[in-house]
Amino acid sequence: MAKRLTMMILRNILIVPFSLFQLFWYAKSTKVSEEKKYKLIRRIGHYGCKSGNVTVHGYGLENLPTESGYIMYPNHQGLFDVMGLVYLNPTPFGVVIKKEAYNVFLLRQLVQTLGGLFMDRNDVKQGLQVINEVAKQVKEGRNFLIFPEGTRSKNGNKLGEFKSGSFKAATKAKCPIVPIAIIDSYLPFDTNSIRQVDVQLHVLPPIPYEEYQGMKTTEIADLVKERIEKVIAENEHNFNK
Repeated sequence: MAKRLTMMILRNILIVPFSLFQLFWYAKSTKVSEEKKYKLIRRIGHYGCKSGNVTVHGYGLENLPTESGYIMYPNHQGLFDVMGLVYLNPTPFGVVIKKEAYNVFLLRQLVQTLGGLFMDRNDVKQGLQVINEVAKQVKEGRNFLIFPEGTRSKNGNKLGEFKSGSFKAATKAKCPIVPIAIIDSYLPFDTNSIRQVDVQLHVLPPIPYEEYQGMKTTEIADLVKERIEKVIAENEHNFNK
């Protein structure tokens, strides 16, 4: 991560100080609108990708619901995932991320600016509170991003186990589930390289509540994982050969 992040910063050295000032300010402010905060994050992502030799290829954008109040469930490959999804999706969203990320410089401010939530995977009570809060906000019309694997797979494009508990937020909110297949997103920040890389983000057709309402969360997790795995298998060799 250090090499590519350093390159991004150096290539944008003239705008980095003010952008960081804005990011830290927006992360703590309750007066700045969600749309304005999201616009800042997208601008930072745009400059970061361009200067960091990262090309994001988005597919299936027409599958994103036109009405807010949905949850995106992508596989989790690396530290670039959130930036890539912000780069892709023009509509603001919050993110649920593990508590340990709170101590990662810039990532904490990024999540806070997005209006995200930190989850302690070792605290069942706190985890349930986060799930309930997500469901509440989604019912009110916010969009959210939840990584069902809970942590980075660390196995490239091979998926880890999808935790069924992560889908309780969707069942409580009775909202559309949007599966997203992420390919090669571990390359930008989770490898020690600054070479040109291509990241693919495939938005799959949403699963409406009516389709999964009678299913157990374990069955929903298996369904979403299966659909994402299929898309990855069909597309993982498109770039970065």
